[in-house]
Amino acid sequence: MENIDQKYQKLKDIIHSYNTLAVAFSGGVDSTFLLKVAADVLQAKTASKTPENNVVAITAKSISFPEREHKESEDFCEKNDIKQVIVSVDQMKIEGFANNPPDRCYLCKKVIFSSIIEEAKRLGITTIAEGSNADDTTDYRPGMKAIEELKVKSPLKEAGLTKEEIRILSKRLGLPTWSKPSFACLATRFVYGEEITEEKIKMAGAAEEILFGSGFSQARCRVHGDMARIEVPEDEIKKLLEDETRQTIFKRIKALGFSYVSLDLQGYRTGSMNEILNYDTSPLL
Repeated sequence: MENIDQKYQKLKDIIHSYNTLAVAFSGGVDSTFLLKVAADVLQAKTASKTPENNVVAITAKSISFPEREHKESEDFCEKNDIKQVIVSVDQMKIEGFANNPPDRCYLCKKVIFSSIIEEAKRLGITTIAEGSNADDTTDYRPGMKAIEELKVKSPLKEAGLTKEEIRILSKRLGLPTWSKPSFACLATRFVYGEEITEEKIKMAGAAEEILFGSGFSQARCRVHGDMARIEVPEDEIKKLLEDETRQTIFKRIKALGFSYVSLDLQGYRTGSMNEILNYDTSPLL
């Protein structure tokens, strides 16, 4: 079995095989690490040519990613002297998106990555990569089907790097994201089949900002009609149940427009909306 250093070298070798690269960059743990390694490897490879143009970060701006995330992505690119291009995507205009079917992520990723590919080609770059890792094969992820169809590279997954290994390597590289909480598109907060609206996306995002602002290390606000189902790490549930904290959070989240605010006693976990699905029979896997 390969150790973390062998996987890291494999990643650098994979990236070195590209001449130019556009990284789909969200500012999260995985894409930040991928972008940094790509910049280091490819700019060194072509130092005598045009290093400022061989690695480009392309960031899709949409309603389902908070402004905070976009600002952090811009700050990182500016600090590391990496060219960043923003493409705006109106997710509410994507056919089927608002209906929130189980393959919503496929529909959305197909449009978003098509826009990224189009922008990359305009810049003269034909290789596009994204930040899926080896752990992303363990959950229902229909968006991966769109990525594969569009022939977008997934170097972290190809190198066999897990999320924890990416955090360890990110810390070694001094990246500020090494301990950043995982984040997923706010559209993942809705129970399948429930209509997604711009108003409710903003409500879910605002509820999570309240929880993070209250000191929780991770948080999700799952939307079930007019009810907010709150997830925080299992070892932080006790903190939320402290009377003053509980009442304050309840009042602030209810004020966003929810009729009910509930706590998921199982605690935070990724993909909790997928627990009702039968992965084995899904045609998208």
